[in-house]
Amino acid sequence: MTSSEIRQKFLDFFVLKGHTQVPSSSLIPDDSSVLLTTAGMQQFKSYYSELDSTTAIHPSIGKPVGKNACSVQKCFRTSDIDEVGDERHLTMFEMLGNFSFGGYFKKEAIEYAHEFITKVMGLPISYVTVFKGSEVVPKDQVSKVVWYSLGVTDIREQDMEDVFWGPTGNGGPCGPCTEIYCRTSDGKDIEVWNIVFNEYLCSGSRESLFSGEADLSELKTPGVDTGMGLERLAISSQGVSNVYETDAFRKVFGSVLSNSKQKSARIVADHLRSAAFLLTDGIIPSNKDRGYILRRIIRRLVMHSRKIGLNDSDLLVRMNALVAEYGDAYPEMELNFAAAKAEFQKEYDKFSETLVSGLSRFKKLFVSAQKNQRSFFETMAKGIFDLYQSDGMPFDASLDLLAESAPDFDRANLQKRVAELFATHQQISKAGAEGKFGGHGLVMSGELKAGNEEDILMVTRLHTATHLLHAALRKVLGKDVKQMGSDITPERLRFDFAFPSRLSPQQLSEIEKIVNNEIKKGDRVIAAEMNYDNAIKTGALAFFRGKYPEKVKVYSIGDFSKEVCGGPHVENTAVLGNFKITKEEAVSAGVRRIRATVS
Repeated sequence: MTSSEIRQKFLDFFVLKGHTQVPSSSLIPDDSSVLLTTAGMQQFKSYYSELDSTTAIHPSIGKPVGKNACSVQKCFRTSDIDEVGDERHLTMFEMLGNFSFGGYFKKEAIEYAHEFITKVMGLPISYVTVFKGSEVVPKDQVSKVVWYSLGVTDIREQDMEDVFWGPTGNGGPCGPCTEIYCRTSDGKDIEVWNIVFNEYLCSGSRESLFSGEADLSELKTPGVDTGMGLERLAISSQGVSNVYETDAFRKVFGSVLSNSKQKSARIVADHLRSAAFLLTDGIIPSNKDRGYILRRIIRRLVMHSRKIGLNDSDLLVRMNALVAEYGDAYPEMELNFAAAKAEFQKEYDKFSETLVSGLSRFKKLFVSAQKNQRSFFETMAKGIFDLYQSDGMPFDASLDLLAESAPDFDRANLQKRVAELFATHQQISKAGAEGKFGGHGLVMSGELKAGNEEDILMVTRLHTATHLLHAALRKVLGKDVKQMGSDITPERLRFDFAFPSRLSPQQLSEIEKIVNNEIKKGDRVIAAEMNYDNAIKTGALAFFRGKYPEKVKVYSIGDFSKEVCGGPHVENTAVLGNFKITKEEAVSAGVRRIRATVS
């Protein structure tokens, strides 16, 4: 049975069982507590604790989902990124899931799973697990009884670490699990399905739950949240021993996976597939958050593709094949492929240049460090930091190279030491920036990030542009618009603002036009220091009252913009150049985000 057939049979089965089919949500989650969508239940998370699934309109289908739903969700996790290349670990994977928000509970969920695995898929179950209980949560005796009634006798009791799922992010629904294991072609057992019984609401993260710092309360309506890895199910169904032998990987990466450098070949297959999904969901490589995750994935991909003799053209051919393989299930891959391919090429070219000089210098560094093993650790740490400073060689790329040359080195401690060197460098940069900008350091600020003279100049331009953007948003969308946050790097500005709905292309075009018109005017940017209350009386905007001292600076740009601000600004808007909005998206309910550049 092909992966496409498994995907469809799963959905058909649960639709016949009274579930509403819901399409996969984006890898950019609505849940602000996580950077990327890591589980199928994330788009349904609020139904377990807040929203009524029978009345709340689900945005993807335009109607309530009712008490039961099913989906095939694209998911992304980096917690096991160093394990990628073995038989089963992937960064991006497809999660088959059925969910119930009060429609049914343990008995029906287990019976559905048993029927699908043994009847629809025709697979024997090797064994199952159930929760044995803990000091705070009782033993799951119900699941054990149901499994016995279905003829499954190999039932293994496990603790909270293994069979208690969630919560995701910083809190939410969670509960005990029961897992299903099936056999691979080489006789190994692999977990294919995890059935979670959401009985509790946790006030904190999973770590705080385990440490006893978070509180558990019973959910008013317990629910079912299941996740079955499509790739893992395909291993058992197709009689193979690992995910890279399944049909979808074979079709796209067959010749690549036959390379003698097996682990590198598998990393290329996983990372290119992951990058394609991230890029076609609108994520752009950057130095922050999910953009940094994508950047790291592409950089590792470039490094390993060189080892097995693949160039950018080879990778783009396979990216085309990925879209052909997954486009029917995820239409956005075809719709956004042209933009995704352009972003990939840009990042590939940028890192390839870095890699050419960085690899040569890294080899010399490693040879030098080996000559004196007593100082090997410190020599490598300082050398890796210098490579970053001089060649732009990312820390993680250097650490990956070192892992190949010296597999037994203490990566965690070396990474910590490099971070200490970087922190020291930031303090030095901060002191210089504070002198340059009268006490308003760029590196020390949470919003502004710069590390050298060139970066400082670019960040200053972008920071001034946020004032113009803010004023333009209020002019086009109304006075209720207010700043909710910003983040500025030398590459781009990111501006969050309160607004209830997506901006139309016409609105974005008008905002962009207004900002560029103000730039062309060449207005002086004038600063005045005054008491905070007086600043507000003069009409200056300020939305972060707790951040401001009694005496503040007010920056005015003609009669167009006037804001309380502590950051650096250009003297005249003419130096900003051309302002371009690159993306507009949702951050959370009622908050939108614009990304933009100046050139």
